[in-house]
Amino acid sequence: MSFDLQLHGQRALVTGGTKGVGAAVVQGLLDAGVQVMTTARSVPAHAPPGLIHMAADLSTAEGAAAVAQRVLQHWGGVDILVNVLGGSSAPGGGFAALDDAQWLAELNQNLMPAVRLDRALLPAMLARGSGVIVHVSSIQRLLPLPESTTAYAAAKAALSTYSKALSKEVTPQGVRVLSVAPGWVATDAAQALVERVATQANTDLEGGRQIIMRSLGGIPLGRPATPQEVADLIVFLASPRAGSITGTEYVIDGGTVPTL
Repeated sequence: MSFDLQLHGQRALVTGGTKGVGAAVVQGLLDAGVQVMTTARSVPAHAPPGLIHMAADLSTAEGAAAVAQRVLQHWGGVDILVNVLGGSSAPGGGFAALDDAQWLAELNQNLMPAVRLDRALLPAMLARGSGVIVHVSSIQRLLPLPESTTAYAAAKAALSTYSKALSKEVTPQGVRVLSVAPGWVATDAAQALVERVATQANTDLEGGRQIIMRSLGGIPLGRPATPQEVADLIVFLASPRAGSITGTEYVIDGGTVPTL
């Protein structure tokens, strides 16, 4: 049986598409024959053939508006919107280390880009009666680390709840909305964290990895996910092969979350 994802010729916008999971999603969609635009704060020197890059700061309303305007002018809309952009710059130290500016920065990085782009691009999907939106959340919404991820985890929890609410509103009109919650993913940023933890603990890289896994309560699989594994899930969910899947969140974490 052929497992053609039936995506050829569709139009997709992927935010945060130059590194890690975002870059893997971009490549997966390109490989499936999708026309892809992506965003980052700066345009990289080298990019896959056929990819359209937009330099924008999506943590601002102005940046999101500029991206949406270009998408609508260039294509008239998208068939697939994958909101990958996220991350945290909040300091460690627990709740007392987080002031209003840091809370707002986490929300503007992890929640508002998706809200703003959905608001701008959903009307064209609804007019056609078709489309798919995938929000990348995090298992941190279920397993926050009080020392360092309180604001990030809260923002991701808001993203997951927003995703569910949006799905209930627009699925009857033909637009599927889903979220994907990765655990620890072996990105360049994750490797830098391993190196920093290893140095602080005066151990080697494997020791640093074990420290991080213990902080998460353990990963039964014994390793982080790869960006490609997360991207493969997202590309499948965005395809017509997953046409009856909507309104749910898929966890890909090697078994880290200890409950269903």
